Parts: sequence; structure tokens; C-alpha cells
Amino acid sequence: MKMSRRAKRMERQHVRHGRGMTLNLVSLMDIFTILVFFLLVNTSDGEILPTHKSVELPESISEQQPRVTVTIMVNEENILLHGQVVVSVANAMKEQGSYSKALQAALIEQAGAAPGTGRDPAERREATIMGDKEIPYRLLKKVMATCTQAGFNRISLAVLQQPLEG
Repeated sequence: MKMSRRAKRMERQHVRHGRGMTLNLVSLMDIFTILVFFLLVNTSDGEILPTHKSVELPESISEQQPRVTVTIMVNEENILLHGQVVVSVANAMKEQGSYSKALQAALIEQAGAAPGTGRDPAERREATIMGDKEIPYRLLKKVMATCTQAGFNRISLAVLQQPLEG
């Protein structure tokens, strides 16, 4: 059977454009490699401090990243040292004086367990307090005084970074 000119033209068109679409894998691999490096570089700025469900940190515009130190968490019920309950808030507030003896003993034990980092270990001791934003200032002041009594001279307060407006 003889084909018409239109049928022949359509046949040629299908042969010319009938090859399947190909995927350029080299370009795709380049894009994914760049994406992997981007994610690896930017994930190192993540959060260092451990979080606890019962502690809701206040917000701040501070841009300084936290260092790895002794972490004291204070929520409405307990005072925790590295996630373990040291003393309840009620008992800490009932104690006479400006500091908590139970927390001081735990901090001194923690400082003794940590290896010395410099010539004078007392000079290098740092503590980070993660206090819930609803705790009273009296309690925060007592925890800070206890850290100082235990020989932790550098005390930092943990906050959530608030985005700058402007």
C-alpha cells in the first residue's frame, strides 16, 4: 500500500523525535554534591546544649554560640545536673543561706570528675544554666551563687536565639 505525503512526513517526524528523553546524570550528580557539602557545612552550627521538655528557655538576640560546659537545668519542679535530678526546687528554696548545699556537692563532684584543662583547673571551670523562663529570680540567683561557691567562675545563661528584626 502506498503512503501519502502526509503519512511519510509524519513517519519521518516520529523517527527524528522518537528517541526517548535522556537524563544528564553528570549535571545531576554535580547538583547533589553541592547540596551535600552545603548541608554538611551548615549543620555544624547546630545546638550544642541538651534540651529538656520541661525547660522553656527565654529568647535573646545574642549571636554567641554556647560552649560545652557543665549544664545545670532548672525547671519549675527540679534542679538537674546533666539531666539527672540533684534537688527539688522546693527543697532548694527551703535551704537556709544564699546557696544550695545539695547542688554544691554535686557540682564539686562533677568538677572533680572532669580532667584539668589547664594549669589551674579552678580558673577554667565554666557552667551553663538553662533556666525555664518562668522560674523566679530568687531561685536563679541561688543557683548562680551555688555555682560560684563550687568554684565555677564563668557562668553562662542559655537562651534561644531570636531573629533580628530590621
